[in-house]
Amino acid sequence: MFAVVRTGGKQYRVAPGDKIVVEKLDGNAGDRITLGEVLLAGEGSDLKSTDGLTVAAEIVAQAKADKVTVFKKRRRHNYRRKKGHRQQHTILKIVAIGDQKEETKAADKPSAKAAKPAKAAAPAPAPDTSPSAPAHVDAQPTENPAPDNPEQANPPHDAEGTAAAASKPGKAKAAKDKPTAETPSTENAAPAKAPAKKTPKAK
Repeated sequence: MFAVVRTGGKQYRVAPGDKIVVEKLDGNAGDRITLGEVLLAGEGSDLKSTDGLTVAAEIVAQAKADKVTVFKKRRRHNYRRKKGHRQQHTILKIVAIGDQKEETKAADKPSAKAAKPAKAAAPAPAPDTSPSAPAHVDAQPTENPAPDNPEQANPPHDAEGTAAAASKPGKAKAAKDKPTAETPSTENAAPAKAPAKKTPKAK
């Protein structure tokens, strides 16, 4: 059954067991009050008479709404006013509408169905041996290309920055031919001048 009640200038649709927030009403938490201004009542799609019908409620708590800031300003007049406000509310729990009270919920009954045994693991499918089936290739990890010997992995370098000749002889030979600061290159050097020939003295 439901009813539409009016309190604090507002209307609320309630049913037994509902909780609503209304404008502040006198009383403390736990007190019982009666809402006598019932505008409509019914059950399902059938309406009932509201003559002498009352709604019984219980005060759950007295609370306040969120803070509202009121700010006024008049420009060029040095006028500013700021105020805060929190509306006081009452939380109600509807106990009964007329003679109908809240129905107590039945305790949950354990399910009669017994737990089903766990399903056995499905057997692995047999390999396909038909000639059209693709050949099965066992994937194997590739070998590590890096050498196990740390000396081969990190060959020592000499002062000129070339690798040791023992690890890479081809590059070592090229490194020897490469000019360094001590042995300057002569590829682009100008050819040496021949000594000037002495002219014979005239007799």
